[in-house]
Amino acid sequence: MGIICVANNQSSKIKKKSKLIMIPDYQTLMLPVLKSSANGEISTSEVIDDLAEEYSLTQEEREELLPSGRQTTFSNRVHWAKGYLKQANLVQYTKRGYFTITEDGRRVLANAPQKIDNKFLEQFEAFQEFKSRRGTRTDNSNEIEKSNVIEASSTPDELLRSSHQTITDTLADELLSRIREAKPILFEHVVVQLLLAMGYGGASDNPGRLLGKSGDDGVDGVIDQDALGVDQIYVQAKRYGEGNSVGSGAIRDFSGALDMKKTQKGIFFTTSTFSTSAHNTAKAMGKKIVLIDGQRLSRLLIKYNIGCEDEQILHIKKIDEEFFDTF
Repeated sequence: MGIICVANNQSSKIKKKSKLIMIPDYQTLMLPVLKSSANGEISTSEVIDDLAEEYSLTQEEREELLPSGRQTTFSNRVHWAKGYLKQANLVQYTKRGYFTITEDGRRVLANAPQKIDNKFLEQFEAFQEFKSRRGTRTDNSNEIEKSNVIEASSTPDELLRSSHQTITDTLADELLSRIREAKPILFEHVVVQLLLAMGYGGASDNPGRLLGKSGDDGVDGVIDQDALGVDQIYVQAKRYGEGNSVGSGAIRDFSGALDMKKTQKGIFFTTSTFSTSAHNTAKAMGKKIVLIDGQRLSRLLIKYNIGCEDEQILHIKKIDEEFFDTF
């Protein structure tokens, strides 16, 4: 009986151990997520349900929540898989909650890969640019080996901060993508809301307003700096795609628009970058023109919770030495 009991215990342990790895990681999900969009536009929620069936997840596994309690573990991993595929331009978002495969994605599936993971995605220039923006190496070194070295040499709090940085970098790219894909008026609304959240705007009832219509001389928004609107900052918002820099001509046009408004202060936002000549022109205009590129914009949006929200707050605690020194 003792032997049978031990065998049952071992079987139970094996079963319990295998249960812990039943929910596939996000890299394992990349290929299935890509395949799910092969026939065209599909909702993320439908993909989550279909893949849960494909992997025979139990109800408990489907309902397992992240520590934040706001999303299931499995749906979170599907979203990460989809997000990384998008960074490699293998899928694209079509509307809220929906995505579809791209021509690059179809070419990948045509070659029948056995697996898609981060190392596989490194072959795509778009993914390399994404990693470059994150300050991550883009060479062909073995990522698994590199990850093991980092994990072995880093303290737990260093690993936590590194993971937090990865999440933030990915969110920043996602915010810019959403803004580029939305209607132009959204970007104008975003920059005005951001400036108000940052503390700009006077005490008037309507301190920040969208303009951007005929008769507004080429500016998109205005922020009052006092209750009467005597001092104002004008805003320009240019929604450019990746790789398209704002040139000096756009800066000169904005400077001319400020002249029409009889003001010397303006902020120029873009979802891309500013060329060197644009920076030089802004400095040479004799006005206070602040240039905010896509990278800086996305960080500000995250900092001031514009277009995003706090999912979970983690507190890192340490010993209070003074407390113990008192006794």
